[in-house]
Order: sequence, then structure tokens, then C-alpha cells
Amino acid sequence: MLIDKTVVITGASGGIGHAIAQSLHDAGAKLILVGRNSQNLKTLNRKLGDKHVVIQADISTESGRDTIVKQCQTIGVVDVLINNAGVGQFDLFEQISKEKISEIITVNLTSTILLTHCLLPLLQQQNSAKIINIGSTFGSIGFPGSSVYSASKFGIKGFSKSLSREMMGSSISVQYFAPRATKTSINNQYVDAMNKELGTKMDAPEQVAAELMLFIQTKKKQYFVGWPEKLFVRINGLFPGVVDGSIAKQLPVIKRFLKQAKH
Repeated sequence: MLIDKTVVITGASGGIGHAIAQSLHDAGAKLILVGRNSQNLKTLNRKLGDKHVVIQADISTESGRDTIVKQCQTIGVVDVLINNAGVGQFDLFEQISKEKISEIITVNLTSTILLTHCLLPLLQQQNSAKIINIGSTFGSIGFPGSSVYSASKFGIKGFSKSLSREMMGSSISVQYFAPRATKTSINNQYVDAMNKELGTKMDAPEQVAAELMLFIQTKKKQYFVGWPEKLFVRINGLFPGVVDGSIAKQLPVIKRFLKQAKH
């Protein structure tokens, strides 16, 4: 399904992005690797045999998005857009800086929407194209210490659902993919320690990538990684008070690690 398809993936030099790129390469896709760290992108491309296009660009800037669009126009084909770039959060809302709030919303939500808008004309030229937005379990379950991050991912989930409905009957399908906690640099040592104490499972990036590859080949509109997270998402939608009670029991542990992270 992905052989010779041209796939743009943002945040390609990060943990999940790196693993997704490897899986797409193995599936025979032609990749446009986008990220802020030029060296990491070049290292990744060398690992993949120097067969792909590298674009060093910051999607949170207009000039960065213009760079991506112009190079994609030069290539002339975009079959799949994977919006993977993102920044995390582990802060109490009262302590997070205004600059950090702006960065999270800009990178995770606003810039993703703007880049999708910019690349839409190229996607529309294909007989069949996909937009895949990488969200998070926190885009369905608001979690303490991740208020702004959760807000950004709730936004991505809403954008995905709305755009998917808007694109019904067109050549473009829109899918939303939500990993749970993953072992990447987006999480610091305190997050890892907290998840271990709480018994929260963390997936390897390669496992997340493998599930995404299966999801891409379906017509499903959304997919949530992991159990019991899938169940929690459903319970939160129907009986949010039950999830409130569960998180309330975890809150002292969460706040303890949030406090440690500040020292």
C-alpha cells in the first residue's frame, strides 16, 4: 500500500518520528523527513540508505512552513502527511511560563493545522491521499501536570474529526492516531519515574510505529494505543466521574514528582 508513496513526516528526528520513518522506509515509501535538528535528520537518512529527502525546518514559523511547501512543490507529489511534530509538558499550570504555554499550543496545534492547510493542494492532486494526525491519550483524558499539552491534543483530535467529516467523498482521508506514554526524550526522568510508580505502561517507539503502520492500512478514523488506556478513553467519555476518582487517588504521587522536577 505504501510502496513508492511519498510521505511527509514532521518531527522525524524524534523518538516516535524516527521509528515511524524506519517503518515507512521498510514498507517502501519515499520519505520527506522534516525536523528542526539537521544533524539528526541527516543521521537518520544515512541509516535509511540516503534514499530520502531531508528538510530542516521549524513548522512553528511561517518561513519554516514555506520551506517545507516549496520543497514539496519541487518534488511535486505528496500522498501522505503525517503530523507528528510536538512538544511535551510536565508542569503544574500555575507554574508553567507564558512562553511555554505559547510554544506548546503553537507547535502541537496551530502549526500543525497551518501546515496541513498549506499542503492540502498537493494532497488534493492525488487520486487517494491521507492526513494522519498524531495525538495522544491525553487528547481524550485530561491529565494533571499536562493541562496545556492535553488542550493541544484535544484540539488535534477535534481538528481531525471535523476535517475527516469535511473531506468525506473526496480523495483525502483523515485519521487520528493516539499513543499512550512512550519512552522518548519528550518525557524527562521524573515522568518515567512517576509512570513506574503508578504502574503506567510505556511503549517503545518501535511498538508505536508498528501499530501506526497497521492503522494506516485501514479505513478507521481513529485509533488509541494500549490497554487499559483504550478503556479509560471510553469510560471518560461516558462516566468522567469514574476517571476523576481514579486520578484523584494518583494525584499525590503526580504532584510529588512535579515538585521534584522543579528542583
